[in-house]
Amino acid sequence: MLCAVYKSPKKANTYLFIKTRDDFSDVPDGLKTTFGTPILVTLLNLATKDKLGFADLVKVKENLISGGYYLQLPPPQENLLTQHKEMLNKQQERSE
Repeated sequence: MLCAVYKSPKKANTYLFIKTRDDFSDVPDGLKTTFGTPILVTLLNLATKDKLGFADLVKVKENLISGGYYLQLPPPQENLLTQHKEMLNKQQERSE
């Protein structure tokens, strides 16, 4: 299964996988607007892949077959301040 991968100029680390290069007919208009003008990154043969960097290969294939596209969003950003506060709270609870 071949697909084309595009990156968003508006959203960092956001990628759009589509079945056919430059055919965005299956992509909803709202997503096209939010995504911005797609920039081609690569063409992939998913049949030869065992895994993808940040996307679930099975989900990508399923979404391409059923909906014609797959949107890969960046992982959520870590909130280091919240993590630090939680750690301090746990340490304080242990000392009480």
